[in-house]
Amino acid sequence: MPTVRNLTQLTPGERIQDPLLVLEVEQRGNGDAPYTILILGNRTGRIATAPFWSEEAHRVAGIARGDVVQVIGEVTTYRDRRQLKVGSIRVLPRESVDWRELIPAVPDVSPYWERLDQWRREIRRPRLRATLDLFYEDAEFRRRYEECPASLAGHHAMLGGLLKHTWEVAHIGRTIAKVCRADVELVLAGALLHDLGKVEAYAWRGALEMTECGLLLGHVALGVIMLERRVKEQPTAPCTDQELMLLEHLILSHHGKLEFGAAVPPMTLEAEVLHYADNASAKTASMLEALTDPENFTGDSLFSRPMWQLDRRKAYRGTSDWGLPPAEEQAGPGGEG
Repeated sequence: MPTVRNLTQLTPGERIQDPLLVLEVEQRGNGDAPYTILILGNRTGRIATAPFWSEEAHRVAGIARGDVVQVIGEVTTYRDRRQLKVGSIRVLPRESVDWRELIPAVPDVSPYWERLDQWRREIRRPRLRATLDLFYEDAEFRRRYEECPASLAGHHAMLGGLLKHTWEVAHIGRTIAKVCRADVELVLAGALLHDLGKVEAYAWRGALEMTECGLLLGHVALGVIMLERRVKEQPTAPCTDQELMLLEHLILSHHGKLEFGAAVPPMTLEAEVLHYADNASAKTASMLEALTDPENFTGDSLFSRPMWQLDRRKAYRGTSDWGLPPAEEQAGPGGEG
């Protein structure tokens, strides 16, 4: 993959001349002094522009979320936060860019596939494995799944984010299941199926956004529809009706509570494990992102600003080596599991 300017490492005074994706177009200010700010990004991160005041509004007229723009500008600061003072901006044809250069993306999805496929091949129950294979032996489904984000602006909001999140949920869920004597294979199946509907609910050919069916039905309902449709299409059903219902319950209940988007609360041990594994993956990913994004901290402050991703909590980046040398890099998808 060609080198892309790392937006998180730009320093004041540095100039850029790059194609960037318009992530947001924000109208701010009051009636007397309105202004527009663009949030621009590529696969490394994002940066806000300096304000386009009313007398400059013509420069960004017609620019919309999801557009690709060629930008020439200089990095400046305002109240200890970086911003891009734009000297020139113009919209580029969409077909002239590689989306993977402009949308944050998992660098290499193959380790996640290798481990998930290994766990799937180790499933001993033939009907459970056959049901999962309806999706995970389908090359077109795998292509779409490995590109799909896990969210649009929260945890794992990147191309390949859904696959990484799935690996995390499976890894965490299998570990919990072994400790609490839940069915490890069924928890793995839940991890592989719980966010199935996001493939239909999300679009990612530009700014990440909801599809029409995603808005109308939501990814939880879509996942159940996709699973039931695929099972019913088979000349011979790969699982019984009761088994299908157990898998659908895992999808419908994985958000835990109705107010958090679950259709029903978890009613089996495996559904309970899946819910907490899913929540652990999402919440820890949000905390890690908060801690590693310099835009969340002012100067040398150890505390971040309150962030919606953390339920308006602050993140604390103070740490210590506790007298030991720096720890080795944490095990990734090829590590223990």
